[in-house]
Amino acid sequence: MTTELQTEHQGHTLVMRLNGPATRNALSPQVYAAGIELLNVAESNPDVRAVVLTGHGGHFCGGGDLQRLSQQRLHDLAGQGLHLDAFHQWIEALHSFPKPVIAAVEGVAAGGGMSLVLACDLVVAADNARFLSAYSQVGLSPDGGASWHLARAVGRSKALAQLWLGTPQTAQAWAAQGLVHQLCPAGEALAQALDLAEQLASVPAGVVASIKELVNDAAQPLRTQLDAEKQHFLVNLARPEAGAAIDAFLRKRAAKG
Repeated sequence: MTTELQTEHQGHTLVMRLNGPATRNALSPQVYAAGIELLNVAESNPDVRAVVLTGHGGHFCGGGDLQRLSQQRLHDLAGQGLHLDAFHQWIEALHSFPKPVIAAVEGVAAGGGMSLVLACDLVVAADNARFLSAYSQVGLSPDGGASWHLARAVGRSKALAQLWLGTPQTAQAWAAQGLVHQLCPAGEALAQALDLAEQLASVPAGVVASIKELVNDAAQPLRTQLDAEKQHFLVNLARPEAGAAIDAFLRKRAAKG
């Protein structure tokens, strides 16, 4: 049975849940298309301040559908190329989405599921979570930006080791490398991700979008980054949210004497 991407709204947060328990929520072209469409709608909805991506049935995502890959490698390699294009469009959409995207991970995040976690802005992981490259174990190289995200986050050597060897990484190990923002007991990842999303909803939306864009572009030369910071700063300074927040801070400081 094909995995579905189910949705629900929790306060200011859109929850996207991969639901295909028989295959550990394996990815599919239908999921990619739904994910892109949902992000497009959420971007223009001011009531949505964050997105949480999670999985159903005690696991995040087992990666690609190996049965489908086995067939396509022999009969439709071009079709698989189109499927990869669609997956990568979803990864790019998550990366450029101007609102926070938080992964809530329980159980296994393998292959493309691991790539999906890496594409999110923040990761809340249960202490039973396991992150598994898996590609090399089935004679494949990574997709979904795993090589790009891992190399930027942990450096060349650690990225090579994880992708070459495919050794399962615990949530604790990923937290130590800065890949997991918040650890929690099993069964609490979604609840804690929603709490984090509500905290982020208190930050002005324009500021959130500016910071994400600046951090995404931080590999550019310093002078270019400084110019970008200046432009974002002036745009946000002119917004009414900044005026109200500055006034409130000054009144609070004056009251303390």
